[in-house]
Amino acid sequence: MTSIDDQLELLTRGAVELHEAEDLKRRLEAGKPLRVKTGFDPTRPDLHIGHTVLMQKMRQFQEFGHTVIFLVGDFTAMVGDPTGQNEMRPRLTREQVLAAAETYTEQAFRILDRDQTEVRYNSEWLGEMALTEVIALTSRRTVARTMERRDFKERFEQNRDIYLHELLYPMLQGYDSVALDADIELGGTDQLFNLMVGRDLMKAYGKRPQMVLTTPILEGIDARLVDDRIVGKKMSKSADNYIGLTESPVEMTRKCMQIDDAVIWRFFELLSTKTTAEIRALRDADDPIAAKRAFAAELVTTYHSADEAASAWRTFAATYLGEGAPDDTPTIVVPTDGSTLSLAKALSAASMVKSTSEGRRMIVQGGVQVNSERVVDGTHQLARGETYLVRVGSKKRRFCHIRVGE
Repeated sequence: MTSIDDQLELLTRGAVELHEAEDLKRRLEAGKPLRVKTGFDPTRPDLHIGHTVLMQKMRQFQEFGHTVIFLVGDFTAMVGDPTGQNEMRPRLTREQVLAAAETYTEQAFRILDRDQTEVRYNSEWLGEMALTEVIALTSRRTVARTMERRDFKERFEQNRDIYLHELLYPMLQGYDSVALDADIELGGTDQLFNLMVGRDLMKAYGKRPQMVLTTPILEGIDARLVDDRIVGKKMSKSADNYIGLTESPVEMTRKCMQIDDAVIWRFFELLSTKTTAEIRALRDADDPIAAKRAFAAELVTTYHSADEAASAWRTFAATYLGEGAPDDTPTIVVPTDGSTLSLAKALSAASMVKSTSEGRRMIVQGGVQVNSERVVDGTHQLARGETYLVRVGSKKRRFCHIRVGE
């Protein structure tokens, strides 16, 4: 049995806010399984590991015997969460929402225990509410309290439009907690206002108010530590600083190894299933490559398999840490009528670059190696009858054995 203090340490690891800590301790001591609610508005089907921070926290609650409610906000997603928006969020169709929801649930069960997960859709109750019930719901909260929300306040002060359905959103999300009898709700720091509305509404409906625990928004793999603070944009596809859940094992490994040595511990804190003691041991070893390798192995094993994690590391090590090439490096024969062939033309013929001119440009810029030697002469020639190991690029390295033949 894990002690209550040890449970609290793990459950609050990486958390930003907890309302209320003493209440959580009392409920854990009572020994009754908690109903842990986490809502996801499936607005896009392409997920990255930043989306899984909450799922990892949900899994921790499951490991201590609690029931997790994976709430698909199929109704609220069509309304559109105004959080952080300077303009009204585009409305989505039900078909778009359900397609994205399928991806969310598929990926979630790579982390969560199905037997301890209750999957619910908030259209079950929100879609069935009569207008009189909606009006009764709106009577539970004032406009003044709703306008305390930062993004609403800023838009109002800047004379930007705020639509009535946007003002309803926090109340709809909050009512989910009433309908589900949630004991605690998890969410990102950007959702704190909405989560606290749920707490208030439960009081208004005569129910024991839920506790609220928020987790940080994960920074991208390009983040850096500056003055003991992690600085960088949040992980996103638009910033090209993400690790996608459907990326190949090798690509996942490569991106993990790009994470700054001082920042990798943030990823362990928020996404690893290792204990605090195990993470501390890795940190004390003072071997950044070993630490990042361990994180990459855990990540790839979760979304692919342990065998693929091991294979991905071997490929990465051969490609980036040694002078050799991956085992699956292809051999391409490029014909020529003369005694030599220009390297730039060979790169184009082998589809390593889009054109001969691009190949020449990459050579001059130092982005091409031949037999582990950097070539910077744009007119460099390859001899007919010879085979060369060619590497193109630095971060995203590509290898090819090019044989110059007839």
